Amino acid sequence: MNTTIQEIQKSFETMPFFQFIGFDIIDFDEDRVILKLEIRDDLLNNNHTLHGGIHASMIDQVLAMCIRAKTKSRCATISLNINYLAPITAGTVYATGRIVQLGYRITQAEGEVYTEDGTVLAKGIGSFKIIRE
Repeated sequence: MNTTIQEIQKSFETMPFFQFIGFDIIDFDEDRVILKLEIRDDLLNNNHTLHGGIHASMIDQVLAMCIRAKTKSRCATISLNINYLAPITAGTVYATGRIVQLGYRITQAEGEVYTEDGTVLAKGIGSFKIIRE
């Protein structure tokens, strides 16, 4: 299968969950992926801070995008560990990731969610199964 970066990007942008949360792709190529999210009231928890599930989803998404951009293959999350470092109540957050170890079947990747001024809000590391077609 000869899938292009543009086709992969479009597959993410048209995914219902991606649209529902409101992710925007800022940068997407084999070497770098950056997601952006404008915080909305419906993404806040009872403490009026961004819900931890949004951090986790953002990291999971950006890591999968990194892997897909590099391998041109789909992947599935095996495990994902998130460390929450700071809360945020409003504004814009970004996520970026990188591949730590690229294997034929299993790949490790890590990422973080951060603010416009560079404050890191959450860090995560995950294991992903590469789905070769």
